[in-house]
Amino acid sequence: MTRQGAIAVERLDGSAAVQAEAAFRLIYAEAFAEPPYNETEDDVAAAFRRFPAQAGNRTFRATLARSVDGEPVGVAYGHLLAPDTGWWDELTDPVPDDMRREDGHRTFGLMELAVRGPWRGQGVARRLHETLLDGIGAERVLLNVHPDSKAASAAYRAWGYRKIGEARLWGESTDLHDVMLLATAARRRP
Repeated sequence: MTRQGAIAVERLDGSAAVQAEAAFRLIYAEAFAEPPYNETEDDVAAAFRRFPAQAGNRTFRATLARSVDGEPVGVAYGHLLAPDTGWWDELTDPVPDDMRREDGHRTFGLMELAVRGPWRGQGVARRLHETLLDGIGAERVLLNVHPDSKAASAAYRAWGYRKIGEARLWGESTDLHDVMLLATAARRRP
């Protein structure tokens, strides 16, 4: 185990994230191999075939946490949702048009947040999350979380997220995920 203070968190743009892909892949593969995700090497490979295109989005940003000796510890990334995003279409029950309206600045989509096992429970996920969202200017943050991932769901609720629905990601054969929304400080300003 390591102390929280011994972790450095840096924010990356898309090109820097692509250069650090090996670290992202290591964290992702380890974190999502565990239940309830049970992702295989093929699942990880599929996720990282999409990664360069995701990182190529002009609003993409990421955070990468490393130990003092440079070992990858955790990662978070996402981007602002475009007006034609399909994210809202994945919900099992439709939401009102006003909720699903996107303009390319309104909603930040948190695509992944993962911390390797030995560093969990030390505030690393919160630091990744806060650093990622610092200065985004979006009104809200949207994410999907597996409901059986109790620790992740509890963390998101503690950070102010609320469940707004459920979604089947990438088709009907996948598990239902909780869709959660966070109102940011940009929205709460008078």
